[in-house]
Amino acid sequence: MSLIVQKFGGSSVANADRIRNVAGIVADTYSAGNQVVVVVSAQGDTTDELIAKANEINPKASKREMDMLLSTGEQISIALLAMALEAMGYSVKSLTGWQAGFSTDSNHGGARIRNINTDRLENELSKNNIVIVAGFQGLNRYDDITTLGRGGSDTSAVALAAALHADKCQIFTDVDGVYTADPRLVKNAVKLDEISYDEMLELASLGAQVLHNRSVEMAKKYGVDLEVLSSLERKPGTKVKEVVDVEKLLIRGVTKDDKSARVSVLGIPDVPGTAFRLFTLLGKYKVNVDVILQSLGQDHTQEISFTVPMDQLQTTIQVLNDAKETLGFTEVAYNDQISKVSIVGAGMATNPGVASKMFGALYEANINIHMISTSEIKISVLIDRKDSDKAVIAIHNAFYE
Repeated sequence: MSLIVQKFGGSSVANADRIRNVAGIVADTYSAGNQVVVVVSAQGDTTDELIAKANEINPKASKREMDMLLSTGEQISIALLAMALEAMGYSVKSLTGWQAGFSTDSNHGGARIRNINTDRLENELSKNNIVIVAGFQGLNRYDDITTLGRGGSDTSAVALAAALHADKCQIFTDVDGVYTADPRLVKNAVKLDEISYDEMLELASLGAQVLHNRSVEMAKKYGVDLEVLSSLERKPGTKVKEVVDVEKLLIRGVTKDDKSARVSVLGIPDVPGTAFRLFTLLGKYKVNVDVILQSLGQDHTQEISFTVPMDQLQTTIQVLNDAKETLGFTEVAYNDQISKVSIVGAGMATNPGVASKMFGALYEANINIHMISTSEIKISVLIDRKDSDKAVIAIHNAFYE
């Protein structure tokens, strides 16, 4: 008997028909002789609607109370899915995150899982119940409800698969796998049969929205057998694994991130330790810094430019301006109309000419590059946001003619 963890996103349980469809998938998996643990997200746009309700009452509500509110979305989903399976004659038990044993730290709105006590889950499975768990949530040491942040249900599912030593973790979405680019934008995008953890992690971190990067990190760490597939079509998806055949495809994906901003710190004294102090300060405020470029300015000064998530831009500017005298720079500038476009592929490291082909595609499309960042399996460029769709299409066409 195999133990399978299945996760369904918000669009997969958006309405009664979709919930019945998910119940059918779960029932088929269970009827095939498997133990099944299901993780679900809040229905459709429920989380956004709850945030809007909160803003009507108090736009500056505490993060603790926001977690109390937002956690209810997943509770609705688990109960409705359990009811659908009950109607089909199956023995089922729905559990909130804390009932399922999720313990987290106290970072409300972006909590990290500390451990999972699987006693309740194992007890329910021993009774041959299908277990449905609310994703995205847990309980901290003060017995307060916490949420795991964006993509938290993916993380919940992979964490459960690791804790229960599941044979497989299936992530069901509204697409039928991982593509070489967003198939809604790039018509000739190719679905991948498999992709490595490292490649998937880069794609997820660089804007691909199929899997959240925290879930991929966890799958790699614990060797979780991961598959991305469609909740709307019954067909194989994309397997995420440690080693894949890198000979077939040089580039595994082209992706874009339209939710970043570039920050430039000008007139920094050109002395040792300045960059260290600058980024230590940002780290203290948990600002996620990505692409970094340092260059010499005028009069023995430096200019340091880097990207941050759009939702951390104002915090970044405030923190830097407050430390202006301490750090000794002259000005902070920013551009919130940029995009980061990236190519990812483990085969890039041993194949020369990849960067040239990418830059040539951008040149042919008359797209200007502001900054460049490279690693063994990725190349990222910053460009004007208005050009991001055109850039993805041009680059993809260059590699998949």
